[in-house]
Amino acid sequence: MKEFVSGAARPMASESAYASADGNAAPSVSPRASLIVLTSLFFIWGFITSLNDILVPHLKNVFELSYTKAIFVQFSFFAAYLIVSVPAGLLLKRVGYQLGLVLGLLIACAGCLVFIPAARMQVYEIFLLGLFVLAAGITILQVSANPFVIALGRKESAPSRLNMTQAFNSLGTTLAPVFGGLIIFSAASAGLDLSTESGMQAFRAQEAALVEVPYFWLAVVLLLMVAFFSWVRLPAIHAPEAERSAESERSGAFSVLRYPRLTLGAIGIFVYVGAEVAIGSFLVNFFGEESVAGMEAAVAARYVSYYWGGAMVGRFVGALLLRYVRAGVMLAVCGFFATILIAVAMAASGMQAVWAILAVGLFNSIMFPTIFSLALSGLGRDTSQGSGVLCMAIVGGAVVPLLQGILADYAGIQLSFLVPLLCYCYIVYYGACSPLMRSKA
Repeated sequence: MKEFVSGAARPMASESAYASADGNAAPSVSPRASLIVLTSLFFIWGFITSLNDILVPHLKNVFELSYTKAIFVQFSFFAAYLIVSVPAGLLLKRVGYQLGLVLGLLIACAGCLVFIPAARMQVYEIFLLGLFVLAAGITILQVSANPFVIALGRKESAPSRLNMTQAFNSLGTTLAPVFGGLIIFSAASAGLDLSTESGMQAFRAQEAALVEVPYFWLAVVLLLMVAFFSWVRLPAIHAPEAERSAESERSGAFSVLRYPRLTLGAIGIFVYVGAEVAIGSFLVNFFGEESVAGMEAAVAARYVSYYWGGAMVGRFVGALLLRYVRAGVMLAVCGFFATILIAVAMAASGMQAVWAILAVGLFNSIMFPTIFSLALSGLGRDTSQGSGVLCMAIVGGAVVPLLQGILADYAGIQLSFLVPLLCYCYIVYYGACSPLMRSKA
């Protein structure tokens, strides 16, 4: 899923209240109002993350890139989870969660604004820089926002609150491809002689300029959020348990890898996020293949929304089924159907291949939170460190799509879906074997 739960930062012992410049306390926000505002953050970063699925084929066309080079859009974005998660946790220990939200929004805004010079200079590497900066801000937002959502109410209802906010995250991932497709794929080459160098340069400039529009307005929205979170005072968060000993602090997050369930779960998060992102990244190009559906990019972009929309619908169905079915069994069953659907998409053509690959999104729905909860089961006081390891494993969203891009260049895009298929095979294994694993070192 794109609603990755970040656990790199542990709740602080206390959080100082915000104050205005003249020393007066900023207006307080009730827990319910705070939850509504925080939910908007989940929507925004889901929207931004899913917009990458439109950016990949667009920049591939503008800069005439191979699949391998084009997928560096996702690599640059998801690499931030590995690089920034731990520093973000350390930052929040110093400045607090609310200031962390403000800093995350500012950094994400800066990343959006980088797209303007990138488009005007037509330099692919500057686009990648902007994506990394944008993802760094989102990583800080996730590390800040999740503890807030958990703290805003009774402990027993925390999972319900997280599911609700993540539902809006899925709404963002569903709407972004439609929005991005309408704006980014709206260029017309009429009147341009694409057989000449000057005509191609004019076309590239026109195509690159289209990227400015959505990211400029995203920057405006993020700035408005900066103003709001700088003005109000959210409820303070207090640590739910005693601080760790100095020896435990020095042991580091990776000391918890002595738990087999967590170690294998981290691999599960790595391959799941990688497979989900890889599929989404290649859908527009896959649907455009003459052997598949021969869709135009703007039309294919609308179909990408069904992939993410399926995950949103499946979350509600899965939440109900998980009351009656063991989590490991549910995970294995969903992974099995995902592998079958990918195999069908690789072997079939036409709309059969299209709907087969889109249906994978429905079975993705319960995977991330299920793997996450199974991996943390029984960790006790090491739970927060284990969460940090799982958060870092989200870097699979950078690595697995790159592997699929390499295979797509050598064997074709349809056969390249073998990479996510193998990832889901591992998820089937993890779900089936999770009851046999022990959390003890």
